Amino acid sequence: MTMFNNILKFTQKKSEYLYKNSLFLQHIDKLILVSIISVFFASTVMSSDVIGFIALITVFLTVIKILTKPGERLSSQTFELWLLAYFMIVIISLAGSTLFHLSLKGFLKTFTYLGFYFSLVQYLKNNKSKIPLILASIGVCISFEAIAGFLQNFAHVEEISTWQDVSSLNPEEVMTRVYGTLKPYNPNLLGGYFVAGIPDVYGLAADFLTVKKYKFASVSLALALLATITLFLTGCRGSYIGMMVIITGMFAVSAKYLWQNYKKIYLSVVGGVVAFATAALLLVSSLRARVLSIFAMRQDSSNSFRFNVYHSSVEMFKDNWLLGIGVGNQNFREIYGLYMKTGFDALSAYNIFLEIGVESGVFALIAFVGFLITLIKNSVNFILKSAETKDVIIVSAALISICAVSIHGLVDTVFFRPQIQFIFWTMAAIAGTMISTRDSHL
Repeated sequence: MTMFNNILKFTQKKSEYLYKNSLFLQHIDKLILVSIISVFFASTVMSSDVIGFIALITVFLTVIKILTKPGERLSSQTFELWLLAYFMIVIISLAGSTLFHLSLKGFLKTFTYLGFYFSLVQYLKNNKSKIPLILASIGVCISFEAIAGFLQNFAHVEEISTWQDVSSLNPEEVMTRVYGTLKPYNPNLLGGYFVAGIPDVYGLAADFLTVKKYKFASVSLALALLATITLFLTGCRGSYIGMMVIITGMFAVSAKYLWQNYKKIYLSVVGGVVAFATAALLLVSSLRARVLSIFAMRQDSSNSFRFNVYHSSVEMFKDNWLLGIGVGNQNFREIYGLYMKTGFDALSAYNIFLEIGVESGVFALIAFVGFLITLIKNSVNFILKSAETKDVIIVSAALISICAVSIHGLVDTVFFRPQIQFIFWTMAAIAGTMISTRDSHL
């Protein structure tokens, strides 16, 4: 990092006069914040291309900032070195891809996501006070989708494509799967979006509660519960698993404050949640049928499809284990055609870790998993040791979101959609910023 910081010091010195006399550069932090928040709001109604374009504006503004603003420096934490290694391996994989032009499109998407993460890290270094505003923006978007999806359930929206296997279901067991306003319309995408964002809304409720803003806490809790209900209305079974991770994570963190002095209340709440979930499964036939289909194995067409994709993807990985086939779903689809079983075309591996291995090879997979493990470990240590309740809530919300998205990603492909990616990398940047220490090496 020293070489890059020397270059930055040189460019900042040369542009010192410009920086001091430019209204644009003097307010560039505000513009970066606006562009960051715009990414989240655009995610609710805009196409992937528009969302990505706004994110690139954020990256562009950040590059201008670090080149011109005096005192801006680059630094990294241990988990970010894993991420840097992952990115470098992706570049090598791109160079060796047999379908370079298709891989380039996928690489540009990866560059946009990681560039957005880098921009957030750089912005939050000196603007930690804006983290609640960023989290609130995500919370508003999640709440909007919760309301939209909840209303769709009562409107009994029709399926745009075949979203569930109804061949063995009675009419009352067929679920109206809601999909919100996210594009492309897909209930699995909405379910994954909720998995990424619901911890944030519960975190906002907890934060308001700690500062005794009971009205805001009540509204936030109500919206979080509504989003949870709407998540189950998506019928996305992977998001059901993700929601279990969220609930487990919230109870684990709350035990830090409630177990010693409020053990009975804590156990009562846990028991109440378990009882409510059990009652919902017993009384709502469509939900029960959807949950039980998770365990139907090959008897459910969606499960059977995924097993076929997993088998073919593993074969792809075996043949391209070193550097992969090149990043991107278009590239994946072209190569997958050589391995797929007839009639089982797929856009991805339906498992984010298998997907990374197939696209960029085993070393990229190791680097990405190393990034996740190190970030999660550091976040857990922070939660256990920190005495600042507000900081613990923020890191907990980010950590639970990261874990839930990762677990959901074991069985679905929506992780690679921008609506989920940008929240995921935002949570990673927030967690990293909160746990950063003075001994972070240059």
